[in-house]
Amino acid sequence: MTTTLAAPLAIAAWMAAAGAYAIRRPRAQRAADLLTMLGVGVGAVLLTWLWITLERPPLRTLGETRWWYAVLVPALGLLIGWRFQTRALAIPACFMGALFAFVNLQHPEYMDKTLMPALQSPWFVPHVIVYMLAYSALGLSCGVAAWALARRLWRREASVPEDVDLPHRLVMVGFPLLTCGLLFGAFWAKEAWGHYWTWDPKETWAFLTWSAYLVYLHVRSRHALLPRLNLTLLVIGFAVLLICWFGINYLPTAAESVHTYTRMD
Repeated sequence: MTTTLAAPLAIAAWMAAAGAYAIRRPRAQRAADLLTMLGVGVGAVLLTWLWITLERPPLRTLGETRWWYAVLVPALGLLIGWRFQTRALAIPACFMGALFAFVNLQHPEYMDKTLMPALQSPWFVPHVIVYMLAYSALGLSCGVAAWALARRLWRREASVPEDVDLPHRLVMVGFPLLTCGLLFGAFWAKEAWGHYWTWDPKETWAFLTWSAYLVYLHVRSRHALLPRLNLTLLVIGFAVLLICWFGINYLPTAAESVHTYTRMD
């Protein structure tokens, strides 16, 4: 299965699921769950196919990590939705999965079997996958928070408890994963380069991302009754995360980083 085949199938499944979720009827909701799982299944098959044909984990390039994100966001949206008995994540999760699949369809990357020595480490796979899981949870948190803020600003609607509680629960899933990813990266760096931390540009922005969510948790613990402030901090935190993930490649210091996703990573 290739990206040009998998991406349209996954996008169609997730967009159809989003439409079915919007109907808000039991039969439509069940159909939407199945469509979401179909999209996740297609993405999982593609990742498996890439892992086999490339003879390496498909985690090296930016496009490969986008595929992991596209698959994990809808999957996590389903799991957390079932766990907390809420459909609030369903539509944002499907849209985010479809968006990242569409980006990969529009910007296909050359993929080869090359894997530089530093990536041939037992820490490589857990480090990246844990980060993708963290990014998925925190991305959903931002989506719910941004929608709640939009309703408050444009429609003058008051926040309901789910607007604040659900994004916070997602942070409580994503932040420990983000912490583990940071630690795994330090262990990996020690093995590959001899130092746990070198203030590489990517490492610096990873620490800033972790710090942004730590600030949110601190502020929420003291100002839980200020929903607009807490929701805004979640949107800011995800913006910092996106700079760490994508934006670092366009910064002047990117040439100094050994962590940027380029063809020769």
